[in-house]
Amino acid sequence: MNKSFFAASALAAFSIGSAVAADEIRVLNWQGYGTDLDWAVAAFTDKTGHTVVHEYFNSEQEMLTKLRTNPGAYDVVLINAAFTPQAQDEGLIGPIDASKISNIADVPENLTGNEDLNAGGALHGVPWTWGLTSFAVNTNEFDTMPSSIEVFWDQSHQGKVSIRDDALEAVQFAAIATGQDINNIENLDAVKEKLASLMPQIKTYWGSENDWNQFMAAGDLSVATFWSGSASRSMSAGLPVQFVVPQEGAIGWLDGLSIPASSTKQDAAHAFIDWMIDPEFYVKWAAEGAPASANAKAAAALPDDAFNKRVLGDPEVVARVQFQRPVSDEDREAYLALWQELKAAQ
Repeated sequence: MNKSFFAASALAAFSIGSAVAADEIRVLNWQGYGTDLDWAVAAFTDKTGHTVVHEYFNSEQEMLTKLRTNPGAYDVVLINAAFTPQAQDEGLIGPIDASKISNIADVPENLTGNEDLNAGGALHGVPWTWGLTSFAVNTNEFDTMPSSIEVFWDQSHQGKVSIRDDALEAVQFAAIATGQDINNIENLDAVKEKLASLMPQIKTYWGSENDWNQFMAAGDLSVATFWSGSASRSMSAGLPVQFVVPQEGAIGWLDGLSIPASSTKQDAAHAFIDWMIDPEFYVKWAAEGAPASANAKAAAALPDDAFNKRVLGDPEVVARVQFQRPVSDEDREAYLALWQELKAAQ
């Protein structure tokens, strides 16, 4: 045998070895939510050789259904912490091996130790992003920024108010307005009464970020509930809006990245999650309008005038946040019935 044969054999062996080492992983997430950014996926492939394919869901319930009915189809899944215990209890996701995620060392213990992400006594979701559901105002309509949630009930803004058409969000918003714990609402009648008094104020309900932006750009609204990450993008796009965290508080949410128990590509999945919490990835994403990072090192690397550092980096603001916990099916049904009744009577 000649040298060219051995060279060709060695090359073939190297190619086969590389193909085995590189995996294609499938990620299940909301569309347009960080993990599917073209440049981010390309950078991950360049670093690791692993390729990424995405599939999307439109609700947490759809996400859970996809995990139940397609075992082995997904390797990484985005799960709000409030739904992580259910996914763990059903055996849909497995424990995280933190030793394979170097950047997790920069995630504060109060997040890695989050009770819901540690469902079943072990970490089942890597803290990724967090944010607030609060409200934003049209700055053309205010000389001074409001400090209270009661601005929604100010009759001078009647017909220029909006909230999202979502039962849970509406009920939790009213719970804050009535001084209650969003995760332990003891007086649902007070919530119903507060929402009923809000109905005459409302011009319309919004359903998407694009809807919200169009209403504000047209000057149709003075004040509306909104998400912090979306507000950051709207402000960066030049809309005359300002995000407000009122003295009464705001709804907080925490998203984690989990690995389905049926995934056969565990190493590649852990590597992808490590990249998603890497400051190198996050700082670039944040410039495009990302939620707040769970990685303290990534958050600190942001420019001082960055929204997530300037607004969500304030400890006094964070102290007013009520983070969502799991909601029982019984409570969800009660909230939905209440919300539908109020809308029908409007």
